[in-house]
Amino acid sequence: MAKNTYELGLGLTEEHRALADSVRSFAERTITPDHVRSAVESKSEDKFPPFWEALVGQDLLGLHVPEDKGGHGAGLLTLAVALEALGRTAAPGPFVPTALSAALVAAADSKVGIELLPGLVDGSRTAAVALGRPLDASAHDGGYHVTGVADAVLGGGHADTVLLPITVGDDVRWAVVDSADVTVTVQDSIDVLRGSARITAENVRVSSDRILDGLTEQRVRSVATVILGAEAIGVMSWCVSTASEYAKTRVQFGRPIGQFQGVKHKCAHMGIALEKARAVLWDAASALDNGDDTADFAADIAAVVVPDAAVQCAQDCIQVHGGIGFTWEHDAHLYYRRALAIRGLLGTRAERAGRVADQSLAGTARTSELELPDEAETIRAEVRAALAPLVGLDEDDQLIALGDGGWVQPHLPKPYGRSASPLEQIVIAQEIKTAGIPMPQLLMGGWAVQAVVAHGTDAQKRDLAVPTLRGDLVWCQLFSEPGAGSDLASLTTKAEKVDGGWKVTGQKIWTTVAQFSDWAMLIARTDPAKPKHEGITYFVLDMSIPGVTVRPLREMTGSALFNEVFLDDVFIPDENVVGTVNDGWNVARTTLAGERVALSQKMEAYATDKDLLQFARGRDLGPLGRLRVGELVAESQAVDLIGSRIVLKQLSGTDVSTTSSVGKLLGMGLGQSIAEFVVAELGAAGAVSIPGEPSDKAMEQLIAGRATTIYGGTTEVQLNVIGERMLGLPRDAQGVS
Repeated sequence: MAKNTYELGLGLTEEHRALADSVRSFAERTITPDHVRSAVESKSEDKFPPFWEALVGQDLLGLHVPEDKGGHGAGLLTLAVALEALGRTAAPGPFVPTALSAALVAAADSKVGIELLPGLVDGSRTAAVALGRPLDASAHDGGYHVTGVADAVLGGGHADTVLLPITVGDDVRWAVVDSADVTVTVQDSIDVLRGSARITAENVRVSSDRILDGLTEQRVRSVATVILGAEAIGVMSWCVSTASEYAKTRVQFGRPIGQFQGVKHKCAHMGIALEKARAVLWDAASALDNGDDTADFAADIAAVVVPDAAVQCAQDCIQVHGGIGFTWEHDAHLYYRRALAIRGLLGTRAERAGRVADQSLAGTARTSELELPDEAETIRAEVRAALAPLVGLDEDDQLIALGDGGWVQPHLPKPYGRSASPLEQIVIAQEIKTAGIPMPQLLMGGWAVQAVVAHGTDAQKRDLAVPTLRGDLVWCQLFSEPGAGSDLASLTTKAEKVDGGWKVTGQKIWTTVAQFSDWAMLIARTDPAKPKHEGITYFVLDMSIPGVTVRPLREMTGSALFNEVFLDDVFIPDENVVGTVNDGWNVARTTLAGERVALSQKMEAYATDKDLLQFARGRDLGPLGRLRVGELVAESQAVDLIGSRIVLKQLSGTDVSTTSSVGKLLGMGLGQSIAEFVVAELGAAGAVSIPGEPSDKAMEQLIAGRATTIYGGTTEVQLNVIGERMLGLPRDAQGVS
């Protein structure tokens, strides 16, 4: 199976990417700025824009329609890919409302599809869907009489057919009516490129064969979320790229504005929002395509995340552009208007978040399952057989067997690991968990081993890597300094060459578990004449030798996990240099890269969605509390999906550093937000710790969690990384990132 199939359900295949490139290229060539501006200034919107025939010729309207109903059967995820590419143009015309109508008609069990779908697929017929309150319906002569008003019907002004929600008893059903049978009044829409209309029905007769059987209100909402949300992601994509490009070229005070952290971080937040929105939208589309039981839940999560993110991105795009972004002539307001219109159609934030909260509290959950290729099962059988002898061992022998067998960090080369491919690593992790084998907690030792195995001598690997993997050695990391913080390359700790080794003097800080450590990873400046990132050497330091003083730092929690470490003429022998002298920055990056990937996942030591739901279930939440639960559950799902995308990128051999930075920001921020919510919701009870009560754990998580957006690279440093590496913004003037 080709590696691109790893991304089914959580990302895109190569075929999807090819489609995206094709549609985007077509749209850029065909949907010209003149077409867009003509539609903006037109007093009466034409039914078909000038590019309609060319667009229809791309065969996109039937992408998602099943083959047995006249379409291509490629599903909603494929349509979403095309819609994102089209959404970047803010194209006028009836494509989106017609595609949405076709999706709903195709999903229903009704004969009316035989009549409607051919015209909707070939673009000769247009349709619109009313997404507001249902109209009244009364049974009459084998059908219904429908009366009522539907406002803000997207594309309703020129639709040949309208899908109307009607109330039948206690149910909401969907009726297909011809526009000639209702009164259509074009409304002044916030989206000046694609109008909406009021549809008024006065005792309109609808025969029973024009009712879309099997189509629930929830499923209509889910499909609409995916299709409109995909277009909203196109809006976001345009806003992110346009703002970033402007920030690269617009000069103020002698510098590109993208070099100022205020602008860089705003653009980075836009890029993060786009990554998050894509993850949940693709998941919802895939869930609907696969017929998952949790498909509607996935769509509700997308409805919480995507529309508001699109509006925020559009607002930020205007802000980055400054005054020019507020002009009628600049296109930014067209995308802002499009985002606002889409958000409005999908309902209020309270409604969207409330649905997620209700389902989550009732026990609905959606896990991010990786669909592994067939060869995974062959690997699984081999791994299971190799692990079998370890299951019955006592704890000490088991730790030795795990370390010597390469199971602890299987990606490392043999004999320290198993030279495992990304796929093998996943299977190994799954099988170790299934077997119930406890793994050694290496903490910083896991990062040390990566550097030693990659750059160390044979003796260092034998004497340090092997016992670390067995769980025999505890490590700390002597990188950060009082005056450097996250700017590691600005370190001032000096290592001076002496006979047989180096004399090291300096101070390190924020050193986790230094008071318990056997060894330390240490970087020190060995040549101050060299440029900032050069002249640094990476050492391994025996923490028991003379001159090393550890002073625990009492933290906000009252405990001492971090430490100050003072180095006073500490002698480090030459054999403890890792790599080559003055090339320590490259060695350190091995450690730093490992750290950021590890921190990209949610951490059970801090507040998670499990803590949130355990707290909220059975509690009398007010409207704001219920809203917040829904938002946090949706955020948690997005973090899980981005974590899965990191794994998928690793499977396909793609660099994950930037995505890991996104995951770290979102994951650590989520833990903080959950703890803050629980404590705030408790009111006065949250101000004291009561053993056995929610406040006991929540207070600890709240205080301890403040560190998560500092260590491993502060939020601000991570935003710099994302802005510079993901969006190509210029580096800060001092190069701190």
